[in-house]
Amino acid sequence: MVTLSKIYTRTGDGGETALGNGERRPKHDLRVAAYGTVDEANATLGLARLHASPAMDLHLALIQNDLFDLGADLCRPESPEDASAETPPLRIAQRQVERLEAEIDDMNADLPVLKSFVLPGGSALAAHLHLTRTVTRRAERLAVELAAQEPVNPAAIRYLNRLSDWCFVAARVANDGGRDDVLWVPGANR
Repeated sequence: MVTLSKIYTRTGDGGETALGNGERRPKHDLRVAAYGTVDEANATLGLARLHASPAMDLHLALIQNDLFDLGADLCRPESPEDASAETPPLRIAQRQVERLEAEIDDMNADLPVLKSFVLPGGSALAAHLHLTRTVTRRAERLAVELAAQEPVNPAAIRYLNRLSDWCFVAARVANDGGRDDVLWVPGANR
């Protein structure tokens, strides 16, 4: 369990931070940027929850918890010792990805087929979900870039990919089942 008795430590004043394994890295390190962007996506979900129905809020709460799991996953580099550790590091599991996929399929089943791209907006909840979608896409790009340099849990990247899709479909649900989606009209302002 996490215990936070003191919020500031002054250990980051020199531009470094500690990863989950205690290793010190610069705050501009790609791994730090990836899990920091996951935290940013989580904060945008907190805003979305202010506008969510009780049913949607339950889903968003689960995802917020998953995003803390994901941040913990990304802040702890994989190591051969992980498999034999008494307490293995927390990693995103494929089950979490599959839960998102099932929820996407359930939400999408009743939505009208799109014949244009959707502009971010509509209801307040939809707008916040679109913001989360774009921040999640940035987190995914950073995690993919990180994976090109050092090992990253593949399920973490899949989770980010599915979450951005989940947010898109949930935004359509929040726009009265897609009826209030704001559609792109190519060349409308020429």
